[in-house]
Amino acid sequence: MCTRFYIEKENAELHDIMVAALRSSLTMKFLKKMAKPLLTSGEIRPTDLVPVIAPNQKGIRAVFPMKWGFSLPKSSSPVVNARVETASEKALFIEHWHKHRCIIPASWYYEWKHHSLPNGKTKTGRKYLIQPVGASITYLCGLYRFEDDLPVFTILTREPGEELREIHDRMPLILPGDVIADWINVETDPCVLLPLSLTEMVFEPVEKDS
Repeated sequence: MCTRFYIEKENAELHDIMVAALRSSLTMKFLKKMAKPLLTSGEIRPTDLVPVIAPNQKGIRAVFPMKWGFSLPKSSSPVVNARVETASEKALFIEHWHKHRCIIPASWYYEWKHHSLPNGKTKTGRKYLIQPVGASITYLCGLYRFEDDLPVFTILTREPGEELREIHDRMPLILPGDVIADWINVETDPCVLLPLSLTEMVFEPVEKDS
């Protein structure tokens, strides 16, 4: 799963992305229609509004503000994650898997260690900061759609690498920066990029065990 990520204010590589989102006319539209301000730093939670990389109407890479989470009828909980293994089959995601892929730039993401209990339940423990080895930007892969003429996104998840299995049984789908243009290109078969996803992570605890 991925329900938290972080954007460093001091990250120079993210600066131009944040500025582009702030300049978008959609940013003011979100503020007027939903009272949602754009967040360009700090810890990001579901339903927050953040900068996202996606193609514009001409198919050119651009930056847009998007709200985190697909809304569902009769549900107050947004859909913030989609399994990459089934996104091309489920009705909620299939169209967006082929036509509406995006990248959510972050500094790192957070995950809570899950402990299996004898009764079969899971206990949540320590919170970890996680990012790809040698990277200052974590390019989270997602899908987007429009709700009430405003873009929203969900983050794709996959099985984790071996080391991360000790923390959680899922991790975000993360790609290297040199292929994100291919990921958002509607002409690309996303399946050909999946073998390039990053699973070698560095991680460190940020909270004590509960």
